[in-house]
Amino acid sequence: MKEIIKIKETCLYIKDLEGAKDFYHIKLGLEIIHYAQNRHIFFRAGSSVLLCFNPDDSKHKDSPPPHFAEGNQHYAFEVSQKDYDAVKEKIKALGITIIDKLVWKTGQESFYFNDPEGNVLEFVPEGVWG
Repeated sequence: MKEIIKIKETCLYIKDLEGAKDFYHIKLGLEIIHYAQNRHIFFRAGSSVLLCFNPDDSKHKDSPPPHFAEGNQHYAFEVSQKDYDAVKEKIKALGITIIDKLVWKTGQESFYFNDPEGNVLEFVPEGVWG
């Protein structure tokens, strides 16, 4: 559908929402939009929203429809090309281990790291997909 502008929300399923709050809000600096203890926590990430649901709660809902996932999920944050190296250094300074780096067809690098739940996160510079 050509009408789609972007993906507005990305969702992770995280049982330890207090750990998610510490990691995403305190360490990465994402603004908390809404927090319902033991149910979900939502963060603003630029013009997008990161939803973190406790799967033990969300898989039993009537509305919105039940949803959950297991295992290591993945998504990427996009940053400007000029900020990419500084962001990588900030992640290292926070004591977060970079677990992989890739060089894409554009010649640009991206890097991967884990959140406390084991999800695989990535930082990519603008233009990595052309």
